[in-house]
Order: sequence, then C-alpha cells, then structure tokens
Amino acid sequence: MAFSTTALRRTLTTSALTAAIAVSPLLTAIAQAVTLNGAGATFPAPLYEKYISEFQKKNPDIKVNYQAIGSGGGIRQTIAGIIDFGGSDAAMTDSDIAKVSKGILLVPTAGGAVAVVYNLPGVSSLKLSQKSLAEIFAGRLAKWNDPKIAADNPGVNLPDQPIKTAVRADGSGTTFIFTNALSSMNSYFKGRVGVGTAPKWTTNPLKGRGNPGVAAQVKRTPYSIGYVEFAYAKKNGLQAAAIENKKGEFVLPSLETANKALSTVKFPDNFRVFEGNPSDGYPIVGLTWLLVYKQYDADKKAAMKKWINWVLTDGQELNDDLDYTRIPADTAQKAIAAFDAEVK
Repeated sequence: MAFSTTALRRTLTTSALTAAIAVSPLLTAIAQAVTLNGAGATFPAPLYEKYISEFQKKNPDIKVNYQAIGSGGGIRQTIAGIIDFGGSDAAMTDSDIAKVSKGILLVPTAGGAVAVVYNLPGVSSLKLSQKSLAEIFAGRLAKWNDPKIAADNPGVNLPDQPIKTAVRADGSGTTFIFTNALSSMNSYFKGRVGVGTAPKWTTNPLKGRGNPGVAAQVKRTPYSIGYVEFAYAKKNGLQAAAIENKKGEFVLPSLETANKALSTVKFPDNFRVFEGNPSDGYPIVGLTWLLVYKQYDADKKAAMKKWINWVLTDGQELNDDLDYTRIPADTAQKAIAAFDAEVK
C-alpha cells in the first residue's frame, strides 16, 4: 500500500504535537520550581529544619536549603552574595550592612536560651553567679573550688581541679549571645574578652565546631564547662548550670525562663536588638534573624515572600515544640509589612 510523503509528515507533526501537549505540564512545573539557598546560624538549625519540612509540604514548587555553618559564615556569605538568605544570631552591624549592595532586611524568627553545660564528676547541681561565670571565661577563676564558686554552691564538694573552658571554633551567633550577656554582667570580662562571634579568648580553651563540637568537648573532658544552645543541650541530656539573674535568683534555662527574659525586649523599626542580661528570667538569651536582601529577581522575590510569610505565621506555631520562643505577633506582622515595603 502506498503511503504519501505528505501523509507521513502529517502523522509525525500530529505525534509531535500530542507529545508536546503531554509533557507541557511537566515542563511548566519545572519552569515554576524555585530553589532558595540559605546558610548561617547553628542556634536555630533544628527549628529551620522543621520549618523547611513543613513549608515544602504546602509549597512543593519551592525548595529551601539551609546549611548550618555558624552566624559568622552566614554573614560572610550574605555579604558575598552567594546565598539567597543568611541566618545569624548576631544582628548585622551597620558596617556589615553597608557592604551589601542589594541592601539587607533583618527578619526575627525566634529566640532562645544558651545553656552553660559542664562535666564535673560527683557534682549534679551547679550554681554560678554572674561574676563567677564571667570570670571563669575571662580566665580570672582557675579552679573549681575557688572560694567565689564555693560561695555560690554551699554544701557542694567542688573538686580541687583546674577549670577547662570549651568554646566555639567557628564564628558563632551562640558565642555572640553568650559574650554579649557576660559583657553586660561583668566589666572585667567586657574589657578582657568583649562581645563578638569569634572573640579572642584568654583561657586557652578547648574548641569545637558548632553546638555538637562544644558538647562533645565537654562530654569527654572532665572538669570542663562550655555553652550550647538550650534545645540542643536538652535534646542531648547535657547538665546545665543555674545562672544568677539580675534579681539575684539562680535560674535554669528553659522555654519558660527564656520567654520571661525576652518578654521585655522592645523591637526597633529595623528589628535589630543588642540587649544583654535581661531583668528577669534566665539571663543568657538572644534572638535569631534571617538576613534577607532587598532586591531579588521576580521568581525569587515571590518565593521569598511566601517563605518569610510562612515562617512568621504558621511557622511560629512550631517554635514552642522545639523550645524556642516565638516572635510576638505584632512584631511578626511588622516584619512581613517591612518585607512587602522594602524588598523589590
């Protein structure tokens, strides 16, 4: 049977058109998919992992990645422009923000406590005054049975052993929160060490990367003391010291005592808060922020808008479950409005 060239062409054209129609929804879905890459603070990493998991269930067309590399790394990568958003527990300074040509908006997402964890064989309960804690990490108190520490712990048999401090090896917002609190508590610490994400420690400390690194150093080193994010300490069963607050009370870290401490925080219009040593509750607390550019292409802006809106509304419902404080609803709405007004 003869088959004309014209008929063959019609058949091929029709088949190609049918195939194109069949795959067009897939191509459209691929074209619409947007990936947002973020990096930074380890302090909120467990919370952000949960955020991402739940957000993507409702927004399958948006993929969000977050690498916990420390706040210092998050700020550096934000300045370099190699990520879509950063994460930091230390609010960016004016000089850092000035280095970002696309501008920066700081979006507060959560708050929490930094626990002082310790490894003291035979000691299951430890209290530390503000002065003692600050002077331990400034190198002024060298032994566990120092009279100043003993005065905080009547009846406790403190060992006659050198104190070994453990700190972060990476630039860290957790370190910023910790040093900001200790600098507010004690002028000697402020002058000797000061506030920063990577200060110059004077105690020749043990060092570990991230919360896991510091926790591992404390766990395997008798007579050591360090600091980690509270939710991490709780999850991993680390012993935490009760720290004296401004009211003279010795307070253990918890969601309740962190909420009490952060309840007095007043957010300025730019959402940057640098307060340390609150008047009530647990005294070593801080906030964490997403570092958002003020300029994106159209697709990224739409995806970022959905992400930020979700984090500050539905996402806040997850904070309590993971022992992070929520951002007050009115502040969250102001941050959403700021994104809408300032991000182009």
